[in-house]
Amino acid sequence: MDPNSVKSTLSNFAFGNVMAAAARDYRKELLAQEKAQSSTSVNKEVDLDELMDDPELEKLHADRIAALKRQGHGEYREISEGDFLGEVTGSEKVVCHFYHKEFYRCKIMDKHLKALASKHLDTKFIKLDAENAPFFVTKLAVKIMPCVIIFRKGIAVDRLVGFQDLGGKDDFVTRTLEVVLIKKGIVSEKKNDEDDEDDVYDESKRKTVRSSLNQDSGSD
Repeated sequence: MDPNSVKSTLSNFAFGNVMAAAARDYRKELLAQEKAQSSTSVNKEVDLDELMDDPELEKLHADRIAALKRQGHGEYREISEGDFLGEVTGSEKVVCHFYHKEFYRCKIMDKHLKALASKHLDTKFIKLDAENAPFFVTKLAVKIMPCVIIFRKGIAVDRLVGFQDLGGKDDFVTRTLEVVLIKKGIVSEKKNDEDDEDDVYDESKRKTVRSSLNQDSGSD
């Protein structure tokens, strides 16, 4: 074999090995950089309070609120039977109150639903006069009013009949209804709601204490 040829072949092998090693080193370096960047992005803390001050984020939030309001969110509205299907299928989460205009408890429910509508913009709150909606009253088996039916993506998934889930009394507070709707998954817990719940509990406890004291005084 020609010595020069052998030398050339060995030289080519050596060069090839060097290039292969260089390529492996380069790939390793790229992988190390990607891993470092990934680790940095995962471990990077995001200050949500600072994000809330971002003009672009504020604009996105405002646009979303405007879109929800165009869909009828943010207010407690009365609809007709002809509007019913469009209303309950037009939003992901809908609370519909079937009411009778002569029923006192329906007026109580109206008051609380109106308060919640302006607070929970992700959910649509509507009301429908049962006397003027015989088709859906029959289809949805509405027999006792007030009847609040909960819809998700156009499907009736749950309901509140009368005040049986609200303590059975007329003097319940809005927070009581809100907690029930939160448990049913149709509205979300707000930041200060836990404090409000504590206030409701404390007020109830104070009433119990006062009642007990009055009874003790009367027994003397």
